[in-house]
Amino acid sequence: MKYQKYVILLIIAPLLAFSVHKYYISLCEVEYVEEKKSVQIIISHFIDDLEITLNNEHKKDFFLATNKEAKNIQEIYEDYLHKHLKFTINQKPAQYQFIGKEYDDDLVRFYLEIPNVQKLNSIEIENTCLIKDFEDQQNIIKIKVKKFNKTFYLTKSNVKGLLKFQ
Repeated sequence: MKYQKYVILLIIAPLLAFSVHKYYISLCEVEYVEEKKSVQIIISHFIDDLEITLNNEHKKDFFLATNKEAKNIQEIYEDYLHKHLKFTINQKPAQYQFIGKEYDDDLVRFYLEIPNVQKLNSIEIENTCLIKDFEDQQNIIKIKVKKFNKTFYLTKSNVKGLLKFQ
């Protein structure tokens, strides 16, 4: 009987360790496409994390990526992103256009673009997505300008990343 308890404990403990901890991350890929004079952005969130945040913010269920999904979900996504994802280009606030979204397994990807960027001297990104609901949220920002690559890890205590090219 004594050994049986140890065996059960040895089986259950690893399972609990994997199910208790979850990583809260998002990825925002930013690339300046000089030929098109635009900053192109792809931001990816886990659907379940975004759903929790939107449900909490609006006090209703959105059933993301299901056949019961809210009909106005694109407006809700756009509104959320405009509140929580901000860009400053060459020290001036920049508005991005919402191009679209796609679901890919457990991710939702948003496609955004800042057009008419003649020259990129600096870019600042503020990303507070999901931070309100997930204390350990990390928003990873990967920036590519020509052959230059930089990665920022934004958290609740550090929501902005600035990159200068001059």
